[in-house]
Amino acid sequence: MDDLYPDPAWNFVFGQASPRDRVGVYSFARYLPGEARATAASLLLRRSCKVLAHEVAHLLRIAHCVFCSCLMNGSGHLAESDARPLHLCPVDLRKLQYSIGFDVAARYQRLRTFAEDAGFTDEARWLSGQLLYIEQGHALA
Repeated sequence: MDDLYPDPAWNFVFGQASPRDRVGVYSFARYLPGEARATAASLLLRRSCKVLAHEVAHLLRIAHCVFCSCLMNGSGHLAESDARPLHLCPVDLRKLQYSIGFDVAARYQRLRTFAEDAGFTDEARWLSGQLLYIEQGHALA
């Protein structure tokens, strides 16, 4: 619940990862909203999932994305972090698949179940669209 400052000259960071040292850290300090408690819990969960997945991807040597609106976009403030999606773009999805190996459709089905359970209806809808695209015979990665 404390801000992270990797260097005295830097402003805070939401999280940071070092693949070389095989360690990552993130902070909830900037994630607690001033809204009602139920909304706050859902928003805190979404923000936490984003930063945790982002930093784990860095541990797998996936850099900030410059191709699309993606989970791996960098962010310097909360509004920018909130604006990025919870999912990877096709470029970073392929990097992750190459790194750890998985079936994209099976991964999306598990993520959709999580998104539905967490109340992330926009993400669940996006994942359903991607699964439909795959079922129609299109390849994502």
